[in-house]
Amino acid sequence: MEATIPQTKRNKIHPKKFALWIACASMAMMFAAFTSAYIVRQAAGNWLEFRLPNLFYYSTATIILSSITLHASYYFFNRNNTVLYRGLLLVTLILGLSFLVLQYQGWEALNAIGVELTTNPSGSFVYVISGVHAAHILGGLGALILAVIHAFILPHKVTEARQLRFELTYNFWHFLGLLWIYLLLFFTLQ
Repeated sequence: MEATIPQTKRNKIHPKKFALWIACASMAMMFAAFTSAYIVRQAAGNWLEFRLPNLFYYSTATIILSSITLHASYYFFNRNNTVLYRGLLLVTLILGLSFLVLQYQGWEALNAIGVELTTNPSGSFVYVISGVHAAHILGGLGALILAVIHAFILPHKVTEARQLRFELTYNFWHFLGLLWIYLLLFFTLQ
């Protein structure tokens, strides 16, 4: 009688997902360093207190809505509903672009109330932190643009490779949304 070796199945994360999560962790650490520096500099004095313009709250609602539409698009992608998959993906891209426009208008509103980039460290921190986040949003928009191109050019077919590509896109986009919510709460509660 021959002994059988039990087969164990390892839960493996796809290397691309692992790389994305490592990148997200490093971005989170960078923003943790920014907000930590903010707290240290605030304690040093010469700190201008101001209220964030409402445009930053509107942009927050926009990025939350874009995460919802992107997740719904993924749901319909997996259900072979091409019209809703493509339509919601396009809406997500438009909302992502709207987020950037609202951020820019928020910076203009800050400038209009006398909070300029170089006037006081408190304003400088808001511009720099939100600006670096906006740069990451540009990367997310690049991924969304690619997703939209694939959605409209390629025939709708659910494959492992396409699911993975979509999951990478929506995981990064959700991360950016959560990161912005953290930053807005940080700015509001400080």
